[in-house]
Amino acid sequence: MLIFFVILSGLASVKGIFARFVLHRPARGLTLTPQSMISGEAGAFALVFVASWLMAKVENRSLADYGLPWARAFGLRFWQGLSVGFAAITTLLVGISALGAMHFGPIVLHGTALWKYAVLWALAFLAVAFFEEFFFRGYMLFTLTTAIGFWPSAILCSIVFGYVHHSNPHENWMGAITAGLVGLVFCLLLRRTGNLWMPIGFHAAWDWGETYFYGVPDSGQLLPGHLFSANFTGPTWITGGSVGPEGSWLCILLLVCLWFIFAAWLREARYPMNPGHVHTHEVENA
Repeated sequence: MLIFFVILSGLASVKGIFARFVLHRPARGLTLTPQSMISGEAGAFALVFVASWLMAKVENRSLADYGLPWARAFGLRFWQGLSVGFAAITTLLVGISALGAMHFGPIVLHGTALWKYAVLWALAFLAVAFFEEFFFRGYMLFTLTTAIGFWPSAILCSIVFGYVHHSNPHENWMGAITAGLVGLVFCLLLRRTGNLWMPIGFHAAWDWGETYFYGVPDSGQLLPGHLFSANFTGPTWITGGSVGPEGSWLCILLLVCLWFIFAAWLREARYPMNPGHVHTHEVENA
């Protein structure tokens, strides 16, 4: 694990030096656009990918062992994740609206702008999903699993995932806890499907639905270029306030329901893919 982070830090340093002194790019500001997110998140994923690939060579493994089998890229599980992710955020916002705490508002994008931002935000959040899923639930989760087992590792990685989200503007402890619980649900999907393709699809569709389609804050950030112009009118414990729906207590209820749905739907433990390389207690289903 230490070697992995040393490699990752070295790659990030080289990337930063190259961007500053060769490309003469200024440090990215606080204003986020789909273009800046595509560039930043895709670059971050590339660093994690290269570091993981190097570790796979050192450990005589493949990237599939770390949850990213390219033979299954954008297959059925990915599209299932997209469908469930968008349905989940829609269900949450419809529930908030049914309680009279939110109005979806009018459509504010038309013509070319509508399709332009739909595609740009889709690419941006696909990049976000690739980076965050492979970083928090790729090599790091697999390696911890070889030492302490899957679920202790999943809980630890999810705590870190939630804590990192707390640094977002307008985020609070409730949103960070919910982000950690979302991460734990993604760990369940990884455990039961055997790879990260379903979590990647779910993650991308959830964020796309929040930011572009419905136009509500995503982890404390309300970004430009959204289809609807939703607004919250109810108490923060229902709406999440400036944090967005991830700060709502209804989101926690939704995540609990999703956990039981996924556990009943996907019954067999399929991760890690090479149980012979980890502790024997990981062979059994969970």
